[in-house]
Amino acid sequence: MRHIADLAQSRKKADTLIVLLPGAYHQPEGFITEGFVNAVRERELNIDLIMAELSLSDIADQRVLTEIHSDLILPAITAGYQNIWIAGISIGGYVALAYASRYAHMLKGLLLLAPYPGNRITTGEITLSGGTQTWNPDLISNDDTERSNWYWLKSHHLSNVEVHLGYGEQDRFATGHAMMAETLPLAQVDRMMGDHTWQYG
Repeated sequence: MRHIADLAQSRKKADTLIVLLPGAYHQPEGFITEGFVNAVRERELNIDLIMAELSLSDIADQRVLTEIHSDLILPAITAGYQNIWIAGISIGGYVALAYASRYAHMLKGLLLLAPYPGNRITTGEITLSGGTQTWNPDLISNDDTERSNWYWLKSHHLSNVEVHLGYGEQDRFATGHAMMAETLPLAQVDRMMGDHTWQYG
C-alpha cells in the first residue's frame, strides 16, 4: 500500500502514530498540500503520521482492510508504537470504521472527519427504527460493511477505542453524521459550518 510517512522527530519514533486515510479520488499528498501535516507540526505534537493511498476497487471488495492491517498497522506495532489511531476523511472515515469493526484491539482511537455513512437504505433503516440506540439489526453478513460499521459504532463502548467525529452542518451527509453523533459523548463531536469539501481551514 503506497503511503507517505512524516515523523515528529527525524531520528526517533514517537509513541503515537496516526494513519491518515483520504477521501475518494484523493492522494496522500493532499494531507500535506491542504495543511493537515502543518497543523500537527505547528502544535509541536509528538505524533508520527502515515498518509495512505486508497484504491476504490480495494475498498469495494474489502481488500483494503487486510492491506491496512498487514502493510501499516502490524509494521507499526512491530516498530514499537504504543498508541495507534486512524483518521479518515469521507470514504477514508468509512474505511477507518470498517477496520475498527474487525481489528479494534489494534487501535487506540479513530478520528472520523465527515465520514461516508453509507447509502440511504442503511441510514433509512436506522432512522425508521428510531435511531442508533433502538436499532437492533438481525445477523449481519461479513460482506455487509455499511451495517457492520454502524453496529460497531453503536457498540464501540464495549471496546477501548476512543472515537471522535467532526463534520460540517451543511454536509450532504449531515443527517447520517448526526445519527453517528448519538453514539458518542458530546465532548467527542465537533460540528462546524461547512459542507463536504476537502479543504483545511
